[in-house]
Amino acid sequence: MRRVGLVLGLGFLWLPILLLIGYAFSADRIPFQWGGFSLRWFAALAANARMLDAAWLSLRIAAGAATLAVLLGGMTGWVLARHGPFRGRALFGLLAGAPLVLPEVVTGLSLLLLFVVLQGAAEAALGWSPDRGALTILLAHATVGLAYVAVVVQARLAGMDAALEEAAADLGAPPFTVFRTVTLPLMAPALGAGWLLAFTLSLDDVVVASFVSGPAGTTLPMLVFSQLRIGLTPEINALATMLLAVTALALLGAGLLLRGRNTPRS
Repeated sequence: MRRVGLVLGLGFLWLPILLLIGYAFSADRIPFQWGGFSLRWFAALAANARMLDAAWLSLRIAAGAATLAVLLGGMTGWVLARHGPFRGRALFGLLAGAPLVLPEVVTGLSLLLLFVVLQGAAEAALGWSPDRGALTILLAHATVGLAYVAVVVQARLAGMDAALEEAAADLGAPPFTVFRTVTLPLMAPALGAGWLLAFTLSLDDVVVASFVSGPAGTTLPMLVFSQLRIGLTPEINALATMLLAVTALALLGAGLLLRGRNTPRS
């Protein structure tokens, strides 16, 4: 019975995705009707300049947001894991992990209000009003990804023996040298996994981006969502298949990087 339940559960989760992937290779113009194997919709997708521009923008935003999230989230996780109790630690940890539990609508609305206030302040102080677009989406995605990176890094360092760093300090290494030669290599798998997770979250996001974007900041998920209101096309099936492949590869890479987390200490 357990195996039957497992098969039914996995089938319920994966059957729609597998159907979407299968119909991406259909030659029929109707999105959910099989008309023989064909790659025509992938070729049509490659010729769609609007989708390609949105995809390139999404990739750039995801890469930038993931890099910024690793820099900030890595420091946050390191502080929480290695600096012990300090005044305001509980509040600091709560604020750092807030994006993990807040609904995306609340996160997007709060970031929108922040950007509107900053836009008004810049206009009042400099006489210049920056438009919302790719930069605001990047900052919003970095804010969300920061929380995930911090959790991964904190868990990584919590499972590592601090005696290695203490031994390096006892041998006369200054704090920066200890961090560069001992702590940072220990954090490297978690930082890589956190980058991939933040990249995937940014690449797939549509809710937060819809709140903080402007006319010049239409990402690929936002473009797909707007086209769904008109009607599905086979190109969207092909696009979804490619996004699934990219996401699966990113998550697989994150899993491989985190495998070192449970290796024996030496």
